[in-house]
Amino acid sequence: MKLIANPLRESWSEILKRPTLDKLDLDALVQGVFDAVKSEGDKAVIEYTEKFDKVSLTNISVSESEISEGVALVSDELKDAIQLAKKNIETFHSSQKIEKKLIETAPGVECWQESRGIEKVGIYIPGGSAPLFSTVLMLAVPAKLGGCQEVVLCSPPNKEGKLHPAILYAAKLCGVTKIFKVGGIQAIGAMTFGTESVPNVYKIFGPGNQFVTAAKQVALSKGIAIDMPAGPSELLVLADETANATFVASDLLSQAEHGADSQVICVSNSESFLQEVSEEVVKQLLVLPRKEIAEKAIENSKSILLRDKEDIIDLINEYGPEHFILAVDNEDFYLNNIVNAGSVFIGNYTPESAGDYASGTNHTLPTDGFSKSYSGVNLDAFVKKITFQRISKKGIKNIGNAIELMADAEGLQAHKTAVTLRLNELKEDEGGI
Repeated sequence: MKLIANPLRESWSEILKRPTLDKLDLDALVQGVFDAVKSEGDKAVIEYTEKFDKVSLTNISVSESEISEGVALVSDELKDAIQLAKKNIETFHSSQKIEKKLIETAPGVECWQESRGIEKVGIYIPGGSAPLFSTVLMLAVPAKLGGCQEVVLCSPPNKEGKLHPAILYAAKLCGVTKIFKVGGIQAIGAMTFGTESVPNVYKIFGPGNQFVTAAKQVALSKGIAIDMPAGPSELLVLADETANATFVASDLLSQAEHGADSQVICVSNSESFLQEVSEEVVKQLLVLPRKEIAEKAIENSKSILLRDKEDIIDLINEYGPEHFILAVDNEDFYLNNIVNAGSVFIGNYTPESAGDYASGTNHTLPTDGFSKSYSGVNLDAFVKKITFQRISKKGIKNIGNAIELMADAEGLQAHKTAVTLRLNELKEDEGGI
């Protein structure tokens, strides 16, 4: 990992750049696929699946028999692990439910808010070389808790034209309603417009590569809501000499192995510690099955030496990491001052992997600096909040004059009249409070 010592503030934006493809090229590609999917439906989806994924399909729907066959291939040990993770995710996300609370804002004026599940949601599950069945749990569990009626799952098929058995098991366990063997831009396009097989949805969730992220942004422009921009994975570790360099290196590599366009950054106030971490990265990299992928990600990654804690927290907040591991002696300062991060992992024994799988928090998080304005997926992402109000005769008399005055000042006579008519009726009936 490239060591950058004491960089000046004016160089931070350049140092912290993410590896990206040219946006203009991405947008043109996405628009072309979307246009084809909109006009040709399944036919275009199948053609792009063959072009991008090198898989020839005749049917993109996953049948009940395919699901049963896949579930049978999952070991009992893995099923138990998935069930444990599901339980913890349910426990954490259930705590986010907000009960109806009636508020009397003025005498006779009652207001409250209720949640309603988004009726149709699409969940995108990255597949290919790393089928992320854990993402099924992260999205389908809160979707069901939130009351979503239809949960549509899209994931790219493997070279045999199938989905990973664990994806199918997790989908069945979590109550996914429809499953499709389609990934990438064409999957997002299919959920945006709907095809002969894939229903259109109202909101699309899920992480993905730069192509999927760009496709979600285009879907947003077509009137389909998205959870957030969630592209290539990234991690920033802040560690000092009280941390374990072996642990830190393993955490960096755990994100680097996601994809060649991933990025990891290690920040420390100790140059010797950074050197120790770099040596550990090289050592651990040698035995990784996904060595080639991780190596490319490491090329995009950096070690940054900064001495001053104020500079350190400012740099981290400027970067806005998706994942932030904090392994330092003076952790309170950083915990109190971090404002831009998707999810924070505290201490030597809290690996980022825990949040990816089984601690209970959600691993679908904003990347590319979007943690400055987006939250990670939570229960609220799957519901709409509807406000209600009931005003009595007494209530309209209490706030009616204020409404009349404000409407009149804005020049909206009909707004004023809607209140005046009611107040005049009440004046004629003095017992009508």
